Amino acid sequence: MKLQIIISNQYNPFLNRAVEQYLTDNQEEDTVTMYLWKNQQTVVIGYNQNPYSECNVKLLLDEGGYLMRRGTGGGAVYHDLGNINFSFVADKKLYDVKKQLSVIQDALLSYGLKTEISGRNDLTCEGRKFSGNAFAKGKQNDLHHGTILIKTDGAMMQRYLIVDKAKLMKNGVKSVVSRVINLSELVPELTSENIKQPLIASFEKVYGGKAEVLDFDTLINISEVQTIKSAISSRDFLFGRWEQFKTTKKARFPWGGVEIALEIDEANAIIMDVQIASDCLDTESIAEAERLLKGCSTKHVPVLREDNEIVRDIVCLVYG
Repeated sequence: MKLQIIISNQYNPFLNRAVEQYLTDNQEEDTVTMYLWKNQQTVVIGYNQNPYSECNVKLLLDEGGYLMRRGTGGGAVYHDLGNINFSFVADKKLYDVKKQLSVIQDALLSYGLKTEISGRNDLTCEGRKFSGNAFAKGKQNDLHHGTILIKTDGAMMQRYLIVDKAKLMKNGVKSVVSRVINLSELVPELTSENIKQPLIASFEKVYGGKAEVLDFDTLINISEVQTIKSAISSRDFLFGRWEQFKTTKKARFPWGGVEIALEIDEANAIIMDVQIASDCLDTESIAEAERLLKGCSTKHVPVLREDNEIVRDIVCLVYG
């Protein structure tokens, strides 16, 4: 097994994500990489999310911020230089979410912070969330990434993020800030810089070996990285059809929230087009639901895969 460490020296979210995508697509077999990176003044939305439902887009862009769409599912988050982000890119044979999370937990123990895995994808400390995680499957490698909140500007987080009131009610809180915790509140000396070495030491400890440190500047000069950066920063990828998105159905389920826009041929009772926005972690199920519903009669429920709860719930919502 080969271990690798990459530490970004750039704060542009598109460049950082492009390196992550390149690693997921091209990393050699029998390898695990831990990649540490920061984004400046960025709202990151999940792959299937409607940017206008999650973020005050105009305000963010007018104030020099970035909007970025992940390749993974999950909800919207705010990044600034007060937090640090991590990615684990691992050969499928070596990919282990609990082991990867234990790297984060062990590193924080060096500061006396006891943490827990909670909910569908969170790490918590003293009952409050400091890290949300998301996941994606590649051909050879799988990806697990997340954020560690250390000294994030809560006022800016509330300024840019739009949070579904139903989600807040579900979690029994009044605002997004009250749900999360900056770890520097508990350990004032902890920063997004001095956590790096404990993370590296923990990574090597958990995986039992010495990691090779890769040069970030060499990676960003690879032509494929620049091609990916151009694609994920394009207006079409970021906004696409979302600018015309009009919600016709909306609900929140245990697996996440969903908004559905339907274009229906009333004369022939056919669903001509469907677009689904969701913070669901499973992006494949959202795509499957869209494929299943498009072209269906509005009078007859399509045949469902009984084992896919997400698709079943979405179809029931459309026909309910």
